[in-house]
Amino acid sequence: MGASDEPPRAADAVRALGPIEPFARAYRSESAVYGVILVSALIAVHGEDDSDLEVLLFTVGTVGVLWVAHVFAGAVAREHERRATFRGVMRALRAAAADSVGLLVAMIVPTLLLLTGVLGILGEDLAYDLALWAGVAVLAIIGFTGAAHRGRPWWARLLAAAVTASLGLIVMLLSAIVH
Repeated sequence: MGASDEPPRAADAVRALGPIEPFARAYRSESAVYGVILVSALIAVHGEDDSDLEVLLFTVGTVGVLWVAHVFAGAVAREHERRATFRGVMRALRAAAADSVGLLVAMIVPTLLLLTGVLGILGEDLAYDLALWAGVAVLAIIGFTGAAHRGRPWWARLLAAAVTASLGLIVMLLSAIVH
């Protein structure tokens, strides 16, 4: 196998992502992937009968409450000292917040899109549709960049993007049906 036939190193593949790498890194956590699916399902549940402002407030409020619950649960699960100290509790809270921040990151793209509808930059229907489908696009990017991070060839990156987006879409649809 010649030098040109060797697969790209993972670090080279990640560098090749260029400006989307910070975005991909922010979404590369379990809580962010869960958050993307959650946010998309919340938007879908509200449907097109509500205004973008109502959908935006519902989504931000629900995810905010769930983030606080995740941080609380994480802090309680981490705090194992026999005699709880303020410093120990704060350390557990910081660690839990860091682990759960992906839930908040997951809201950025869809809420900005909904905000364009609220502000009249885009029509409300278009802003809603874009916010709803943003989750699928974000999941595709996560799949693509994950495969790139592992040094996979271009076709495997595209396959990972399609599989990740499709599985996410299925979960989102099931979640919307259940609610």
